[in-house]
Amino acid sequence: MRTLYVSQSGCYLCLHQEQLLIKQGQTVLDQVQIPLLEQILIFGTSQLTTQLIRVCLQRNIPILYLSRMGYCYGRLIAIERGYRQLSRYQQQLTAIERLMVARAIVQAKLKNSRVILMRHQRKQPSETIAIAVQNLDHLVSQAGQADGIERLLGLEGAGAACYFPAFGECLSNRSFVFVARSRRPPGNPVNAMLSFGYQVLWNHLLSLIELQGLDPYHACLHQGNERHAALASDLIEEFRAAIVDSLVLYLVNRGVIDADQDFVYADGGCYLNDSGRKKYLRAFLNRMEERLTIDGTQQPRWDVLMQQVKKFKQFVYDPSHIYQPYQIR
Repeated sequence: MRTLYVSQSGCYLCLHQEQLLIKQGQTVLDQVQIPLLEQILIFGTSQLTTQLIRVCLQRNIPILYLSRMGYCYGRLIAIERGYRQLSRYQQQLTAIERLMVARAIVQAKLKNSRVILMRHQRKQPSETIAIAVQNLDHLVSQAGQADGIERLLGLEGAGAACYFPAFGECLSNRSFVFVARSRRPPGNPVNAMLSFGYQVLWNHLLSLIELQGLDPYHACLHQGNERHAALASDLIEEFRAAIVDSLVLYLVNRGVIDADQDFVYADGGCYLNDSGRKKYLRAFLNRMEERLTIDGTQQPRWDVLMQQVKKFKQFVYDPSHIYQPYQIR
């Protein structure tokens, strides 16, 4: 089954017998057999015919509408898919089952952070990075034995405290100075890009969680409330370094983003301005649209996120198979 990502604006999706056609003007960009479709994600401004929407509803193929930043405007689903059948199973997960998944999530986050640092260490050795890698190794071991969520959150915080100063050592563009993570508000251009990227990624994960029928307010590591979709906060942890941090390094070290021209300082913080957001989103979407081989088929990097959400869904149905987070090599 295939997830269809339509990220080009101005496309027109229509039905031709058992084929979904993606057109731009009179040009057919792609075509997919309807029986092979699992879901459709529309980024930006594209149109679907009423006939195609009706067939998707009849065949339980959800359609998700997102902004170019990944913010979910809404989704079209068949009536029978609209009930939160999984929420009851999520609520029935035991404290031990939640703790085991929370351990795995924190360990994956720490390991992925370590890989990002080691990649730079091989190119340009640094004592700060070497010490951070050793500390992260130690924290990974401790996280695997943590006896509670509070302990895990403490270890996650300790990991960030040693990771981000070393992350600053990986920046080769002297126009960007970064010594520590600051969020509310972001204090400098690097923090501005990290915060913006995390928000884009979090929004997209929330959309995929909703699409799979999971309850985003029941999680394992973070506590949810009416204003916090904790499951999105859980699942983003394994992707922070792999997707956002690595992209920020690319944008800074390759000179794609300009420290003077692409940011604005307001309300005590630093933020990407219009030109900066355009550059960031263009690079972000290009990276997420890169084709990877997933389960034997070519799919965009977006699909890695979908596969992890599906794995968590499988864990909810069968907690004996503990959720395995995404790890980079």
